[in-house]
Amino acid sequence: MSTRVRNGLSETRTTPAEVIELCRRQEIKMVDYRFADLVGTWQHFSSPVKELEESIFVDGIGFDGSSIRGFQRIDQSDMLLVPDANTARIDPLLRIPTLLLICDVVDPVTRERYTRDPRYVAQKAEAYLVKTGIATTSYWGPEAEFFVFDDVRYDQSPHAAFYSVDAAEGIWNSGRDEKPNLGHKPRHKEGYFPVPPADSLQDFRSGLVLKMQEAGLEVEVHHHEVASAGQCEIDLRFTSLTDMGDQMMAYKYLVKMYAREHFKTVTFMPKPLFGDNGSGMHCHQSLWKNGTNVFHDPDGYAQVSETGLHYIGGLLAHSPALMAFCAPTTNSYRRLVPGFEAPVNLVYSKRNRSAAVRIPVYSTSPRSKRIEYRPPDPSANPYLAFAGMLLAGIDGIKNKIDPGKPMDVDLYDLEASEAAKIKQLPGTLDEALAALERDHKFLLEGGVFTRDLIETWIELKRTKEIDHVRMRPHPAEFFLYYDV
Repeated sequence: MSTRVRNGLSETRTTPAEVIELCRRQEIKMVDYRFADLVGTWQHFSSPVKELEESIFVDGIGFDGSSIRGFQRIDQSDMLLVPDANTARIDPLLRIPTLLLICDVVDPVTRERYTRDPRYVAQKAEAYLVKTGIATTSYWGPEAEFFVFDDVRYDQSPHAAFYSVDAAEGIWNSGRDEKPNLGHKPRHKEGYFPVPPADSLQDFRSGLVLKMQEAGLEVEVHHHEVASAGQCEIDLRFTSLTDMGDQMMAYKYLVKMYAREHFKTVTFMPKPLFGDNGSGMHCHQSLWKNGTNVFHDPDGYAQVSETGLHYIGGLLAHSPALMAFCAPTTNSYRRLVPGFEAPVNLVYSKRNRSAAVRIPVYSTSPRSKRIEYRPPDPSANPYLAFAGMLLAGIDGIKNKIDPGKPMDVDLYDLEASEAAKIKQLPGTLDEALAALERDHKFLLEGGVFTRDLIETWIELKRTKEIDHVRMRPHPAEFFLYYDV
């Protein structure tokens, strides 16, 4: 791969001195230090640019780890952030010229990397891949979908609960008095691919893409998605695992910030609307060894090699556990519902979007051969989700896991007796966490994940999210049961 340049800097060999020179050249006023918490939300703090010295890239900057979700206890709260010079990018949206630096989390006493730092998990996954000898690089191309709304309101209290979202192009506004209402609002499930004016967000997405490019993200395509009410997708060019994790964090930040500048609001919730398509994050992935795509075989099924099929076998075998990281919210399972378009069936196929694994056949070029894993959604922490998928695939290759025969049929048209034979994903987050408890040995290989991280993840999800939802009356229950 050729070296890419971001903001005038060589991405693969940027030095602290070059970062400081960039700040001088671009008249940067502030430096923003960013890192992901365990759940996958970017955290940050800033300092004046004059405080940026080369020593910071070695010594780090202190912060309170006890205030970050999934990190330290209060009696062990002191932690360090060590900036990665290769991640330097200028924020294209903040009014004050600001440089962004993604940081690694380090223990100040041992000076060792922090095992609950999601970015460290991604880096260890890449190193483990090389150590296995299977490949030298994994490439990732997630397709993160999101909704662009014009208004959102929600509240939760002991005696009340509600949410309400609205979008100018929502089909439910076709009869609203807008003085005048100009129509052209996509009907449910008909938002893919009508041109403007039905696609009211063309310029919005184009402007957003230009800002992403300013930040060093390589964008391949953007378009409206299937749902009404502003569902969109912007696809980044594939890159290596940790780099794509970094880019996805920047991607979500830029989308939300650009929307706010335009008096809109974006959500990456998998299922904010009832009765219309949810938002997924289909993950294209391939393994390469010294410049050769090890997933390609011109004589294989859909031109996929035996190694690629075993990788698929690993993904399918470990999918129930993977969902704890790839579909990690209670809302994820409003999207992953059997009988609809969601990819809940643990089978693979070429071209078939009703399977958990799809093999694209747009091209016969060896360079284009990849597999697409469709269950993940954009609520996932990308570092943990990508690392988990890679480890599942590696386990499939090492143990030669047979993915079975491909299913080149519409799975929703199968006879009930045949459909019953197909394994499916968990139906709730609680089921996914239980699967992770049973099946996580593959994640521990190479020390990539730790038992501590997995146990912390399960506890956090159960106590802070699952219990929060299941202990509260649901508004739909009043509709169903108030008159019992």
